[in-house]
Amino acid sequence: MNISFTKMHGLGNDFMVIDQTSTTIDLTPAHIQFLSDRHLGIGFDQLLVVSLSPSDNVDFRYQIFNADGGEVEQCGNGARCFARFVQERNLTNKPSIVVETNTGIITLNVQDDGQVTVDMGPPVLDPLHIPFNAIEQAITYSVPTSQGDITLAAVSMGNPHGVLVVDNVDSADVEGLGPELEKHAAFPNRANIGFMQIVSRDHIRLRVFERGVGETRACGTGACAAAVAAIQQGLINNQVTVSLPGGDLVIEWHPGTANDTTKSADRVMMTGPATTVYEGTISL
Repeated sequence: MNISFTKMHGLGNDFMVIDQTSTTIDLTPAHIQFLSDRHLGIGFDQLLVVSLSPSDNVDFRYQIFNADGGEVEQCGNGARCFARFVQERNLTNKPSIVVETNTGIITLNVQDDGQVTVDMGPPVLDPLHIPFNAIEQAITYSVPTSQGDITLAAVSMGNPHGVLVVDNVDSADVEGLGPELEKHAAFPNRANIGFMQIVSRDHIRLRVFERGVGETRACGTGACAAAVAAIQQGLINNQVTVSLPGGDLVIEWHPGTANDTTKSADRVMMTGPATTVYEGTISL
C-alpha cells in the first residue's frame, strides 16, 4: 500500500498529513506507530487525516492520531497546519474554513501573511467534562504526586490539560512530573501537562508534555489551556504571547460563561504559523 502525504509543522510540532477527500486508507495503530518512527518511518508528533464532512454547512472533517496510534480529540497546531494544507492542495479557496473534529466544530481563518487564527471555542472548566476527578469546580486543584502535592489548573480545549505554574520552565521537572501527571488517576482519559512560567502580564513561557507523545516543541491547545488557567488566576491580561520551545503563539480569551458553548463570547482565539516541509510517498 502506497500512501501519499505532506509533512508539516507548527512551531516545530510536526505532522504527517494524509488527504482522504477522494479515497479511504485504513491505518491500524501499528501502521501509525511505524509511520511516526523517526528512524524507520516519516517521523511525527501527530498524524492528521483530512476528509470531507457529511454536513452541508461544514467544509471538512479531520482526525488526529498521536504517535502511539491512539486517536485524540483536538490539536491546535494541527488545526493551523490543516488550514494551510487544504488551501495549498486547492481543496478550498475560502479564507475562513469550517472544520469538524471529534469534539465539535472549529473555524480556521487564514490571513494574508500566512498566519492562521483558529477559533478554538470556549474552554471547558467543569471537572466532569474535562474529565478531571474533583468534587466541585475550582480555579486550581491539589494533586498528590511522588514529589508531594502539586497545585494545578484543569482545563479542556477539546482535550484535557493540567497546567502548573513554575518559577522557570528551563529547570522545571518536565521529564519527571510530565509522565506521572499525564497518567494520574485525577485524569481518567490521561492529560497533556503544561509547565507555565509567568514572564509579565502579556507574556508567558510554556513547556508541554503531551499525552501519548512526550514533550513537544509546541502545543496549540496547551498554549490555550495555559492562557485560560493564568487568566482565571488573575496572573495575565486577556491577550498574551505564549513562548514555546518552537516559537510564539498569540492567545486571546475574555472569560464569561465559559461552559456555555452556545455563546459567541468566551471563545479562545489562537494565532500562529503553519509550515509545509515536504511531500512524499511511503509504502506500507
